[in-house]
Amino acid sequence: MINNLRFELNFKDLDQLEDKLNFCKLKRICNINIPCKGVIKKQFYNSSIEYIRKKYKNFNVVYHYSLYHQYSLNKENSYSEFLNFYKKFNSYNNSEILLVSGSIKKKNYDVISVLNDLKNEKDLQNQIGIAYNPYLNKYFNFPLERERYEKKLSSGLIKSIWIQFGTDIKVIEREVNFLKNNDKKKKLKFYGSLLIPSRQFIARFKLRPWKGVYIADQYLYSLDKFYSYTKELISFYVDNNIMPVIETDFCSSDKLELIYQLFN
Repeated sequence: MINNLRFELNFKDLDQLEDKLNFCKLKRICNINIPCKGVIKKQFYNSSIEYIRKKYKNFNVVYHYSLYHQYSLNKENSYSEFLNFYKKFNSYNNSEILLVSGSIKKKNYDVISVLNDLKNEKDLQNQIGIAYNPYLNKYFNFPLERERYEKKLSSGLIKSIWIQFGTDIKVIEREVNFLKNNDKKKKLKFYGSLLIPSRQFIARFKLRPWKGVYIADQYLYSLDKFYSYTKELISFYVDNNIMPVIETDFCSSDKLELIYQLFN
């Protein structure tokens, strides 16, 4: 399990990206995710992909593509840019796309509409992953997540499901059962977000909670309880063949050792 963990890289410029990629090489981390959010968008997002492709070919990379952050002028132009990216992307090795609508959905331009258009294109490989948030109905008053998931799955283009982090184990158990039952052919890969608790992370989350991420107060006021829940979630992921994705910073020996301790 530890050897197959995925790690999300966040960076502000190419120098920082290079430092983090070299850290990954040093620690024999091969599976990385490149998000599309914050400053990592538009031209900087594209140049980061090219930089990795040319200088770090041995990494197994999943690129996130945010339809919100990559939106350009209008729906038609934005889809054309995504399609060009997707066609170019098909020539890369060891890569996959996680397609997300973004924090704010554009009218008539989200993952469902793009998948509906994409399935009519010819000679494209199916390398698309989609996100699923188990907590939207109960904690964020959004009851349509299951319906949207089934529409995405019906495109026939989906290879992987990326499950959002949260701290209600009963909710995630129920929703994972739903996801697994919809995987009739047992061909989907499942990934699960993992946020490693620390005093710094808790302080930042209290000040500015991540949109769509549910963390109960009991974990925001007790680091020990947060650790215990994290180990419980890891066990659930392992038991259900869900590969964890580390989304908090890991690029120091101390932080990486803490992560590995949680898995032991």
